[in-house]
Amino acid sequence: MRRTSYRRPFAAALLAASVLAPMTAIPAGALPAAGTVRAHATDTGGYGDGTEGGDAHDSLDPELSARLDKAVADVRRQANIPGVVVGLWMPGKGNYVRATGVANTATREPMSADSYVRIGSETKTFTVTALLELVDRHRVRLDDPISRYVRGVPNGRDITLRHLAEMRSGLFPYTSDPDFQHDLLSDPQRVFTPRELLAYGFEHRNTFAPGTQFQYSNTNLVLLGLVVEKAGGRRLRDFVDRRVLRPARLRHTLFPKGSEFPEPHPRGYTDQTLSGAVEDATDWNPSWAWAAGAMISNLRDLRHWAKVVATGSLLSPGTQAQRLKTLPTGFPGTAYGLGIFNASGWIGHNGSLPGYETVTVYLPSKKATLVIMLNTDITYQGQEPSTLVARAVTRIVTPDNVYAGAVVGP
Repeated sequence: MRRTSYRRPFAAALLAASVLAPMTAIPAGALPAAGTVRAHATDTGGYGDGTEGGDAHDSLDPELSARLDKAVADVRRQANIPGVVVGLWMPGKGNYVRATGVANTATREPMSADSYVRIGSETKTFTVTALLELVDRHRVRLDDPISRYVRGVPNGRDITLRHLAEMRSGLFPYTSDPDFQHDLLSDPQRVFTPRELLAYGFEHRNTFAPGTQFQYSNTNLVLLGLVVEKAGGRRLRDFVDRRVLRPARLRHTLFPKGSEFPEPHPRGYTDQTLSGAVEDATDWNPSWAWAAGAMISNLRDLRHWAKVVATGSLLSPGTQAQRLKTLPTGFPGTAYGLGIFNASGWIGHNGSLPGYETVTVYLPSKKATLVIMLNTDITYQGQEPSTLVARAVTRIVTPDNVYAGAVVGP
């Protein structure tokens, strides 16, 4: 299947499902010369900009670090990734933080580990955590039908909140609608309301009976965002801030009102355009992704959030146990639970939207955390660049748990 100029990021399929045409190249000069790998930060309580040193107790074995340096550099050059940040924390072995490449292909400003990035579908972990917090407070039940909270949902009496969070509702993904794709890419600054987004999806018939299949659909998360607002009595971003971000002590994570983007941040490059040419998507308005993918964060917060999500420190043990009950997706190595995946043992989520990709995962068996941040979403031979980096890192540090291809999309 030959890729059109604008369908991939919004179709939100699994990586293994795509057979794509060759990528459009990043502009010449985007990649810095060899030898620009910056030293890792070693403070176990945080990180710096990738330039400071530290004592040996906080760093990986030098030989292991060198292998990781080479693996990340090889993937970055092969996939033509402008800039990448990799953070790895392995209790008993040490830490590894690298910021390599450029944050801006025009000025050649180096990538920095203290950057903010748009986290795309990692937003889903925050939205579903907000929902589960309401479950713990007995404001909603996972087996409530969505029709109890939102009118006009096709087959809404039979689709439960659980179906939505598990991506098993059968609701057509609005991001796969050609009119939506054209409307967004014709005006990336447009502000979309949740109801407008749902309207694109509701024009289509449901794709299967609730609970019978897995289909990644951002329609599900927009509906859950509306449920959180109704049951929580606040706008979604305010509820997430008060009931999720503050309790988790995430001071550098936000749900933007518009296209605002805290400094410092890298420029983000995409070929998901009407023409197929590479464009700077840094300031595109993320309202089109809302509860499914609009949030912003940084390395420090994502490192902490990975463990919070995987261990359920904000939720009751029973609710967390339900969250972690993952079901098959139909793709090797990847199962999906309530707004969370298990990719070969790594628990968490990834994110991809025009200009940026992230991976934030936790490996309970080794209490290890991996965070990856990139300033491009341009695929390489049908593979998301963040997945290529995650696989390269985990092949070296956790060969028994090599990160599988995971869910993509905003």
